[in-house]
Amino acid sequence: MSDERNDKLRALVVEDEWAARNYLVELVDGSNLAQVTGAVASAEEARQLLLGDGRLAFDVVFLDVRLTGGRNEGLEIARELAALTDPPLLVLATALNAHALEAYELGVADYLVKPFTEERVEQCLGRLRARRVQPRQAKRPLRIAARRQKSLVFFDPNEVWAFEAAERLTRVHTASGVFDVDLSLSAIEASFGRALARVHRNWLVNVQHIKELERDSETRVWVGGGLTSDGDGIYVPVARERAQQLRDMLLANATGLRRTT
Repeated sequence: MSDERNDKLRALVVEDEWAARNYLVELVDGSNLAQVTGAVASAEEARQLLLGDGRLAFDVVFLDVRLTGGRNEGLEIARELAALTDPPLLVLATALNAHALEAYELGVADYLVKPFTEERVEQCLGRLRARRVQPRQAKRPLRIAARRQKSLVFFDPNEVWAFEAAERLTRVHTASGVFDVDLSLSAIEASFGRALARVHRNWLVNVQHIKELERDSETRVWVGGGLTSDGDGIYVPVARERAQQLRDMLLANATGLRRTT
């Protein structure tokens, strides 16, 4: 079976626990059967994405039953989705098994009970892939969903300068500002591949926005618009063990300098 990007299911993960959310994201991405194109932590964010046309960007939703607040809001969202035309496939991914019967009555495609395992997630995705006779619609370009206070904002990949891991959050740096996303750097790197370069354990940068490589006592890159003297961007540190590899990669896609060792 092909694992081409266009053959993969597009998945949304809705889970309020950071560790569980990122573990499930890693399992889904690692299966090569799906790619996580969004991850949110609350019922409010899930509704913003799923109860309008935004649901068409996803083939499958992994939804926790009990989100922040103690209510079974996952089931409420499942009911709301069931009433819509062309909803994505829904998988309840939860620590609770008491709602399985109700879930299947709502047409839920599968029911995953924590702790999740690699084998169970792959089994689930394999079944969902088999059910999808043809794509629900033409694939939309992958976008980044980020958070600004109580709002969701969306960026095309070419708008992003860099991703930064900081204090159990991931920040996305853009010309429009800095926003929070709910995916780990590893999950982001798996989704966007070669468009991003891991220059530091806490940083991924968009290669097309690297404008300057500075090698002094420390190595760093200027990422953004323009150059450091008159541009709009940020300095990103480069780990010592990654500096030569980054330099070689940048020069391999450039001309104008004589290559030296």
